[in-house]
Amino acid sequence: MRTILATTLLLAGVAGARAEAPKDPSGTWLTGDGRAKIRIDRCGPGQSLVCGKVVWLKVPNSDAGTPRTDIKNPDPKKRARPVLGLPLIEGLKPDEEKFSGEIYNIEEGKVYQVSVERESASELSVSGCLLKVLCGSQTWTRVPDVNQQAAATPGAPRAKTAD
Repeated sequence: MRTILATTLLLAGVAGARAEAPKDPSGTWLTGDGRAKIRIDRCGPGQSLVCGKVVWLKVPNSDAGTPRTDIKNPDPKKRARPVLGLPLIEGLKPDEEKFSGEIYNIEEGKVYQVSVERESASELSVSGCLLKVLCGSQTWTRVPDVNQQAAATPGAPRAKTAD
């Protein structure tokens, strides 16, 4: 009887090891093209989902010198939203060894099906598809959480500069 119980527990442990939870992708990631940093955090009920927002842009201002906005958004009411702080990933769900859901592409104003999977401590694989036909992937690289651009907050105290 003990042998059967021990064997059952051993097999249950082996089966459980195969259905491993995805590695937590939380952190700040430099996109594959190096033009943005995305901060990914756990969110949702019980912190079981994954969300991400833009925290840094290589070129944060437009040619006119104003902060970049979501000008390609199909909803005209959202086109004035600043890109810094804009949520791109909302509520990705655990899916085997990755998180899956939707990602908003600011460059095109389109939503793609996406999966993110942490390849290592320093690399995140991001794979997306539009209409399950047009697919692509890139590797994002972990960067320190410092040196993020902060969206200007009206009335916020400003750092003093040396004269």
